[in-house]
Amino acid sequence: MLDFLQNFSPIAQAFLAGCFTWALTGLGAAVVFVVTGVNRKVLDLMLGFASGIMLAVVYWSLLAPAIGMAEGGRLPVWVPAAVGFLAGGIFLWGIDKVLPHIHPGFIGEEVEGIKTSWRRNTLFVLAMVLHNIPEGLAIGVAFGAIAAGFHEATLATAIALAVGIGIQDVPEGLAVSVTLRGNGMSRLKSFWYGLLSAVVEPVGAVIGAAGVIFSRPALPYALAFAAGAMVFIVIEEIIPESQQSGNKHLATIGAMAGFVLMMILEVAFGQNT
Repeated sequence: MLDFLQNFSPIAQAFLAGCFTWALTGLGAAVVFVVTGVNRKVLDLMLGFASGIMLAVVYWSLLAPAIGMAEGGRLPVWVPAAVGFLAGGIFLWGIDKVLPHIHPGFIGEEVEGIKTSWRRNTLFVLAMVLHNIPEGLAIGVAFGAIAAGFHEATLATAIALAVGIGIQDVPEGLAVSVTLRGNGMSRLKSFWYGLLSAVVEPVGAVIGAAGVIFSRPALPYALAFAAGAMVFIVIEEIIPESQQSGNKHLATIGAMAGFVLMMILEVAFGQNT
C-alpha cells in the first residue's frame, strides 16, 4: 500500500484515503441487505468500539503530532494544540446549533438546529454527515502534513489513521442503514442514505490536505482543530447513544478495545517508517 500511494501527491493520497473510509461506511450500510435489525447489545458494543478508535486517533494521530510540530516556535508548544482543539469543538458546536438534524439514537426527540419541514429520516442522515466532517478533515490534514516536511508526519502514520477511521466507519454505516430500515425505509434507500452520510469524508480530506499544504504554519492548529471536532462528536453523540439502552459495560469494553487497537496500529505503522 505504501508503494502504491507514494506514486500520488498528498492531496490525491488524502482523496484516496477518504474514498477508502467512505467505502467502509458503505460496507457497514450494506449489512441492511442481509439483516432486518441488529441486536442492541451488539450495536452498543460497536458504537463503543468506534468511540475508542476516535479517541485514540485524537491523541496518537492529531494532538501528539501537533505538539511535536510546535517545538522550536515562538509560542509555548501547548498553545497551537489548545487553541486548535477548542476551535474545533466550537466549530462543531456552531454547526450543531445551525444545521437541522436529529442525533443518532434519539430519532424520536426534538429536532436540533434551525426549524425546518424536512423529514425526520433526512434530519437523521444530516446528523451523520455532521459526524463525518471532522473525520475527513483529520485524514486530509494527516496526509497534507507529509508535504509540509515535518518528521512527525509520515505516510505510514497517515495510513494508520485512515485505517482506524475506516474501521470505526463500518458500525456507523450499519447504524445508519439499520435505523432507517427500522423507520420503514426500503433496504436500497437505507443503504443509499447510509452510504451518502459519509460522502463528506473524501471531500473533507481534500480540503484538509490542501489547506495545510498551502499554509504550513497552520498545520499544528489544523491537527488540533480536527482533534477537537472529533472529541465533540464522540462526547455529544456516540457515547450517549451507546449508553442509553443500559449496556454501559459493553459499550465501555468496546471503547477500550477500540482505543487499544488504534494505539497498536499507530505504533506498528510508526515502527515501519
